[in-house]
Amino acid sequence: MKRLAFALACLALPAAAPAQETMPLGQDLERFDYGAPVHWFEAEAQGHKVRMAWLDFPPAGQARVETLVLLHGKNFCAGTWVETARALSAQGWRVIVPDQIGFCKSSKPAGFQYSFAQLATLTRDLLQQAGVERPVLVGHSTGGMLALHHALLFPDQVKRLVLVNPLGLNDPIAEGAPYAPPGALLAEEAKTDAASIRAYQQRVYYGGDWTPEYQRWVDMLAGQYATGGGDRVRDAQARLSDMIQTQPTAHRLEQVTVPVTLIIGQEDLTAFRGNTAPDGVTIATVPQAAEAALKRFPRADLVEMAGVGHSPMVQRPEEFQWLLSEVLARQ
Repeated sequence: MKRLAFALACLALPAAAPAQETMPLGQDLERFDYGAPVHWFEAEAQGHKVRMAWLDFPPAGQARVETLVLLHGKNFCAGTWVETARALSAQGWRVIVPDQIGFCKSSKPAGFQYSFAQLATLTRDLLQQAGVERPVLVGHSTGGMLALHHALLFPDQVKRLVLVNPLGLNDPIAEGAPYAPPGALLAEEAKTDAASIRAYQQRVYYGGDWTPEYQRWVDMLAGQYATGGGDRVRDAQARLSDMIQTQPTAHRLEQVTVPVTLIIGQEDLTAFRGNTAPDGVTIATVPQAAEAALKRFPRADLVEMAGVGHSPMVQRPEEFQWLLSEVLARQ
């Protein structure tokens, strides 16, 4: 294993103006434009007919051998990756970006039992239909958890992993966070709105900084809640939170057979369910969990991004694109 450091300038920026009224965008983001053509993958899962939205960026110029699959986090969508995907496709990669079931533009079936194995299986089937073999999985946040589960479930169908501020490298419940039953998670979702989303992201993701460019992603999330299908969105989000808290990969890191690169914004304060831990109990943040996990992966290296929080592709897009390209170019 090895460690690389990548320092970025951290600018102190003023807070944005007070939030405006949230525009309803539909439970499947029907009225939110990703800025790229949306394709659809249809399947059957758990007795439901479901469809996954996905984006496909063909390589420009001479195509590289590998296809990249960018996996979004819980508070993100395929649209969050568009700028990064365009930069990578311009360098010769084919880039595929799916919306997972339960998220964003994809289906949110009533009563669905969400699991990383189920999401990984649907993603594998989508990739097979798209003619993709042994891709490089680039997973951010919860997408990093999904990438790890995917590699554990289908080790011969993944070439390597690049994990950007991933969750799942530690087990919050094992560290002392109380289990939150689905009803409690749903009650938390009922309080979610644009103001709470922005406050959380500004504090945890961006170290207190804020720019107008960040607001688009707050509006995207809040616009799903502020719609006629908002209850379905809240139910899916609560079930997905239960999936995250009960299915960490922390206990299986030694079983990951493909090479892993961790790209970690060092100012990330994300500690899933850490706000519910009793006094005296500290849940590891993403950088802390990554530091410990580095020693347990059979083949891994760590790239640290100084002055960056949970969402490098949003906070420092140009620097992140350059760094990711450098990581991908390494054998």
